[in-house]
Amino acid sequence: MTLRARFTRMSKATFEVYVDAEGAHRWRLVHDNGNIIADSGEGYASRQKAEQGIESVKRNAPDAPVDVVD
Repeated sequence: MTLRARFTRMSKATFEVYVDAEGAHRWRLVHDNGNIIADSGEGYASRQKAEQGIESVKRNAPDAPVDVVD
């Protein structure tokens, strides 16, 4: 089994792509318990652009550090 297959199986969250009330495409990361963990923060002109946003997050922030700002 590949590492990606193991990660997919272990994941407790799913990316969802949807169209908002204004007709823009957005994504959100939803935990199995229904809580939204993250969202796109912006609307995209196409589903393809929203999916590219998801891939960007996956690629660019897999081990992003956490900065606490007080």
